[in-house]
Amino acid sequence: MKIDLFDFELPEELIAQTPLPNRDASRLMVLNKKTGEIHHETFRNIISYLREGDCLVLNDTRVMPARLYGEKTDTGANIEVLLLKQLEGDRWETLVKPAKRVKVGTEITFGDGRLKAVCVDTLEHGGRVLEFSYQGIFYEVLEQLGEMPLPPYIKEKLEDPERYQTVYAREVGSAAAPTAGLHFTKPLLDDIRAKGVHIAFITLHVGLGTFRPVSVENIEEHDMHAEFYQMPGETAQLLNEVRQQGGRIIAVGTTSTRTLETIATRHDGKFVAESGWTDIFIYPGYEFKGIDGLVTNFHLPKSTLIMLVSALAGRENILHAYHVAVKERYRFFSFGDAMLII
Repeated sequence: MKIDLFDFELPEELIAQTPLPNRDASRLMVLNKKTGEIHHETFRNIISYLREGDCLVLNDTRVMPARLYGEKTDTGANIEVLLLKQLEGDRWETLVKPAKRVKVGTEITFGDGRLKAVCVDTLEHGGRVLEFSYQGIFYEVLEQLGEMPLPPYIKEKLEDPERYQTVYAREVGSAAAPTAGLHFTKPLLDDIRAKGVHIAFITLHVGLGTFRPVSVENIEEHDMHAEFYQMPGETAQLLNEVRQQGGRIIAVGTTSTRTLETIATRHDGKFVAESGWTDIFIYPGYEFKGIDGLVTNFHLPKSTLIMLVSALAGRENILHAYHVAVKERYRFFSFGDAMLII
């Protein structure tokens, strides 16, 4: 399947640079995955499309202040580091810029020297394994020295870093936000629960897969980067009960989707408590086993994310919906508007 099948024209001015003052005031496109029919709503009206007995599945990962600016100890050259995932102990997989200046043995110092790193391995696409040394607690040092790692297409400075966190974020470990969840407010979640809709949580820490473009012509040849996920026992039990009672499982975000599909695929459509690493790549032809619907944002052309939503709703339906979104001036990407596929 050719990557050009997932291309579309996107005017740059439709890329949202800042979040709206109110999270749930964004627009919501509702797409019928079978018929392709489209409705235009405000996000807070998503509740009218949810039924008693349904279950929303949210990713409770919390974004780390994962971007660090340091200097090479020997030359003073500036180095930018993006933490992607913890490997073992104080070793982290990272992206560094400029990568050519960081070889095995290179030492980098951050801030006042309370945080240092040595490169212990080189990976592809600018990846480096760094081993950190510090005094105190790593995440407390990171809070003081790191910055929120906004995507490269966002040029504006984010005034409130919490706007790049969901209101239910709690498990620290992501290099990027699960952005479909940014639209929810605590009062909206309370109203959804009051309607009899269940809310469950999983964790998937977003890593390199978010930043890595598809560079092959045939998408079947693309390798997804593995990301850590976890499903607690209470979530597994609730999802199995919802399924048995005829409720719909609606994932909030592609990260929740990938977690649910990974577990359902491994366990014949059932959900179990487990944690591990997933590199699942979902594109048209995939048969969904874990979800019935999806809340998501509008994604990049030729990205693995637009391939995933195309697998759920059909490529033609998705590309038509995106054409309508451009025509109707929807806002795209992390701080943009939302789509509900049911």
